[in-house]
Parts: sequence; C-alpha cells; structure tokens
Amino acid sequence: MNLDFRNVNTLWSSVLVETLFHLGVTTAVVCPGSRSGPLTTAFAKHPEIETIPILDERSAAFFALGRGKITGIPVALVCTSGTAGANFYPAVIEARESGVPLLILTADRPPELRHCHSGQTIDQQKLYGNYPSWYAELSLPSEEMDQLRYLRQTVVQAVTRSRFPFSAAVHLNIPFRDPLAPIPETMKRTLADFDGFFSHLVPPINPTIQQPLPWETWKNSDRGIIIAGVDQPLDAEKYCRAIAHLSNLLGWVVLAEGLSPVRNYAHLVPNLVSTYDFILRSRESANALTPEMVIQIGAFPTSKTLRSWLSEISPLSWIIETAGENVDPLHQKTIPLHLTLSDIFQINATFPPLSNYQQKWLSLEANTRQSIDNKLTKTEELIEPKIPWYLSQILPQETPIFIANSLPVRDVEWFWQPNERQIYPLFNRGANGIDGTLSTALGIAHQGKPAICLTGDLALLHDTNGFLQRQQLQGHLTIILVNNNGGGIFEMLPISEFQEVFEEFFTTPQNLDFSALCATYGIEYQLISSWEQFPSLLSELPKSGIRVLEINSDRAQSAQWRKKT
Repeated sequence: MNLDFRNVNTLWSSVLVETLFHLGVTTAVVCPGSRSGPLTTAFAKHPEIETIPILDERSAAFFALGRGKITGIPVALVCTSGTAGANFYPAVIEARESGVPLLILTADRPPELRHCHSGQTIDQQKLYGNYPSWYAELSLPSEEMDQLRYLRQTVVQAVTRSRFPFSAAVHLNIPFRDPLAPIPETMKRTLADFDGFFSHLVPPINPTIQQPLPWETWKNSDRGIIIAGVDQPLDAEKYCRAIAHLSNLLGWVVLAEGLSPVRNYAHLVPNLVSTYDFILRSRESANALTPEMVIQIGAFPTSKTLRSWLSEISPLSWIIETAGENVDPLHQKTIPLHLTLSDIFQINATFPPLSNYQQKWLSLEANTRQSIDNKLTKTEELIEPKIPWYLSQILPQETPIFIANSLPVRDVEWFWQPNERQIYPLFNRGANGIDGTLSTALGIAHQGKPAICLTGDLALLHDTNGFLQRQQLQGHLTIILVNNNGGGIFEMLPISEFQEVFEEFFTTPQNLDFSALCATYGIEYQLISSWEQFPSLLSELPKSGIRVLEINSDRAQSAQWRKKT
C-alpha cells in the first residue's frame, strides 16, 4: 500500500492512485504543471504504475489513446488547470468514436479562485461536452475517512464507466488548494486507518460476460443481510421471486424499502423485515445485528437510520445494479455486480436453516410490526403516518401508486405494511424533487389501470398545470392529498427549532382552498374527515376521470407522533 501522509493533498492523491492500481490501471501519462503537482507526485511514487511524462498535452492524449487501444485498459491522463485540458479534446472525441477507455484527470483551482480572474483558470466543468461516458468533479481533498471512502467509490465508478456499458473517456475534474508540493503538515491519519481499505477492489468485469456470483463467500456466512432498495422493475413478481430465491438460498433476511415491490409480495418473501428503521434506533439491537456482509439490490433505501448504521460499521457489500450506476451513497467496501436478477435463478442449493442471527431479525420484526400495527389501529386522529399504513391494506390488487417526494416517501418506508396485494409503487427518486408530481402520476394512469397519487399539498401545488391534461387522460387517477399546509418534512429537521425563519421561509404555508382549485379545473373533490371513509372510496377505484381526496392534518402533531413511535 503506497500512501503519502505528508499533507492532505498528497494523501488524497495517493489514495486515488492506489485505488486505480487495485482496479487494474497500470499506466499513467502526465503533462507538466503546478496545479496537478499532487497527482503527478502520487503517480510518480507508485512502484506498480508506469508513469510517463509527455510535454505536449495533445500528443500525451493520443499516446494514452494508443495504449488503451492495444491493451483495453484505461490509461490515466493528467494535466494542470487552464487550457491544458482543452488540448485533450480531440483524443477524447476519438476515444468515444472508436471505443477506447481513457481516464482524464484535470487538476483545477478551488472554487474560491474561479470566476475572479485568477491565473490559469477556465471553466472546466464538463469541458468535453457529451463525449465522455461519465463526468464528475471531486470534492476538495480531505483526510476525513467518509470523504476518503467517497473518493474511493467515485474512482471505482470512473474506471467502471470507462469500460462499460461501452468504452470511452471518463473525465474527473480535481480541485486542489495549496500546498501543491509535498510539504509536510500535521496529519491525523496514519497507515493503520487504511487496514483493509483497498482489499475488496478488483478490476471491473465485462457485464456482457456472465459474471460469477461470489457464492462460496456468501454461503459461508450466517450474518448477512439482503437490502431490497428503491427500485421499480417492470416485472415486479419475477423481481420479488428472484430476491426470495436468493434469500432462501443463503438463509438471509431481506430488509425491504417501502418503495420496493417486495413489501407487496410478502407471501413470496418469508424472511421479510419491514421495520428495520425502528429496530435500528435501539443501540442494543443495532450492535447485536451487525452483519458481516450485505447484498444491496437497487438504489439505497430512504432510511437515515439504516444509512447511519451501515456507514458506521461499513461491512463488505455487493451491489446488484444493471444500469451501471453508482448507487452506494455511503461509499462502503462495495463490489458492483453487473448482472441481472435472472442470473440468481441459475443457482440451485439446499436451503439452510435460519441462524440465531437471522432469527433475531425476524423476532424483532414480528414484535415491532405488532406494536406499530396496534398503535395505528387505535389511532382515530387523521395523522399522516396512518395513511400509507391503511392504503397498504385496502387498495385493490395490482394498483399502481405514485408516491410524491418529501414526507410521503418516508411515511411509506416507515409505515407501509407488508401485504399480498401486489400493489405497484412508483416514484421520481432520481433527483428526488417535487416538480412534476401530478403530471407524472397522470402519465402512469393514462391508458392503464386506475392509479393512486399520494402527495403533499406543496408537491401538488408545484404542478397544478398538470390538471390541464384532464381532457387527454384515458383512465383514472385518485389523488390522495395530504394537506398539512406547508412542507411537513421540515418539521423533522433541525431548522424547525428556529421559529424566526421556520414558518415563512421553510414550511411556506400557502393557505389555499383546494376545493375551489379543483372547481376551477373541473376536478372531482371530496374532503376526508374520518378513517371510515377510506374503504368505500378506495377499495374499488373509478375507471375514468380525476378526483382529489383531501385529508387535512396537523403537521406538528404528525411529526411528534413519528418521533414518539
């Protein structure tokens, strides 16, 4: 392990280079310059990477292109800030057009030295347009371990995307503050902090070749968990059967996010855990349930409790993700598996008995689920958490439900009850914004099964022009409007303590009469005043049109209820 602890820039750069080495990169081409000094030093000092200095950036880029063409392995190409990187452009274009992997590493000024006429500075953001297969700007160097894990995972993604799903250049823009030379400074990190830091890294495998599952590694552990995360597969039943098959083969529990279809196919997944957020809030339970390894399927769940727990323990993790995206926001010891869930059906083995560890999970799930269900059953007030809990029990079979961002997705994760109704959750969790909520839901309902949209008041107001599509809609959409007069998510955040700005600038209540709004657009409207109305209105859905079912709630009361649960 070749790490340089002289200052934060040398450590950051040497971690980057050591990660590249473990991912199979064997050659670097560096062009002279000051801002790229930390990178140049790190490559030059690495004993296993051939580092070649070339004066002219254009020649350097095509030299690297030639090496990548003959070896199929991306070459790291380094330059300083300013117009130096612009000279790489022709080779970047050629790499895309001829399918050659390249890793473009352009050093840059820190943000405070941009757009102020500081020397040797241009706008290097997405300098090569659409020709790279992937682009990212790294954060400023840091010696914090969570930032170093982020660096490692970003480099893993860069190398993977340079080769798959097609070979091309990848561009990382890398800002540095002074000192750019390896001048010693006081550092808190030591070599001991990096024990096992690189041990899981392997060169990426072509996903067009059937990738072997690490079956022997998995089956030898009885302290593993499967996380069924945020995903919306077209064939939900096949997806759930594959996850169930993997769970049964290993004897591992499945922690299923509320936005995963798994919770709606509970009869297929007997080892299902839905209350993990509540279970892991107990320090005693969190310690007792520490896993040896994790298999993640789809994007990571919404739960901050789960994220904090896994970030703290950082177990060895595999991610099954077919689109080539990096879906590990925790930057764990992650190994991407580029395969489809169908590959899991190829495994045949005897189902092992559940270990004490797995039975502990299921026992806590049963107790926690019973406690939540009992509490919600007895709750007569119109509180927000009860809405998704109730919907999971009464919606018709196979109902598509679009769930708006902010609080609705969180209430679904916390309170959506496992069921056998094959309900199909849908969502916009790519950018996680509230824009387009109504229009997206209308698109789902058009020429399809009668659909549900679960939304807050602000998300609906943000897209009321979607109601203009009412005449084009061929199908039915029921909008369950949770009106707490503002952004309820902010009640759960620290800013709620600062009342001088909280209400006006964060929750932003609009004090709107939704019945009048619906009348303006000619939309059917009904106010829900008790839970008894739910079954008659939702157990069977209309075939055409749009209707709004409004539920007024006290957001502060609902926030307190969540915190006490």
